[in-house]
Amino acid sequence: MKIVTDRGCDLSSQQLEGLPPLYYVPMKLTLAGKTYSSGEDLTSEEFYRLLEETGEYPTTSQPGAGDFVELYRRLAQEDPQILSIHISSGLSGTLNSAEVAAGMVPEAQITLWDTMTLSAPEAWQVEAAARAVKAGWELREILALMEKVRSLTTGFFTLDTMKYLIHGGRISHLKGLLASLLNIRPVISVSKEDGRYVTVAQERTFRRAIQRMAQEVVKMYPNVPKLRLQLIHAHNPEGMEMLREAMENLVGCDWLPPVTVGPILGAHTGTTLVGISAAPAELTDLLP
Repeated sequence: MKIVTDRGCDLSSQQLEGLPPLYYVPMKLTLAGKTYSSGEDLTSEEFYRLLEETGEYPTTSQPGAGDFVELYRRLAQEDPQILSIHISSGLSGTLNSAEVAAGMVPEAQITLWDTMTLSAPEAWQVEAAARAVKAGWELREILALMEKVRSLTTGFFTLDTMKYLIHGGRISHLKGLLASLLNIRPVISVSKEDGRYVTVAQERTFRRAIQRMAQEVVKMYPNVPKLRLQLIHAHNPEGMEMLREAMENLVGCDWLPPVTVGPILGAHTGTTLVGISAAPAELTDLLP
């Protein structure tokens, strides 16, 4: 079985170790008049450096059905069974493109999966599937595992400036976002009902937003003494460490290596984003 995903999925290098190959559908990003393929000719480190140097707003484009058709056909020559795992359909049309493409590649048995999230929470589902494939699990077992990971995992993030979200038009996705957009720091999650952004809290300072995010994580898992956690940041290691300290003051923590948000998501957040992926620590025991 081949696993296809997208650049909305943020995996650390440590998580990738020992996994079977993951195949990424191309996702394009344009910055300062030049177009890149995220993860192929533009690393996260290079992207955030360019973002600060140019001071310009990047634009992104989701993959088209043709991009998926090309990838699916190539992979089907090696193995006709393909599991295609993607960023929330409530946030991107990527899954819709995959669905159209799947109908154009009859030589493959393509199973589509909506993670209903993005970044590290999306990656946790991809990692679980890849580990299960390596262990020789059947498709139905893999799907059941991903459903369990999806239901147990929650992601939160905040950022110190809203200008990239506003410029990219993503502000319309944020339910319940009130007050002056430039004077608040929202704590944002993704709804498990429709896979869209939802604002769970608003604070006046970045530090307070970090503290509130930690509180919201713990509130999501009442009476759970230890959590499986992974820190997420765009280009903000200081904010990430603030969040680590806040979490460790509230709950037992089983930390995964932190992960940097890739250029495709970072284009809509800028360099200040800090976030976290969370689930009960027992989730790790479910993984093969």
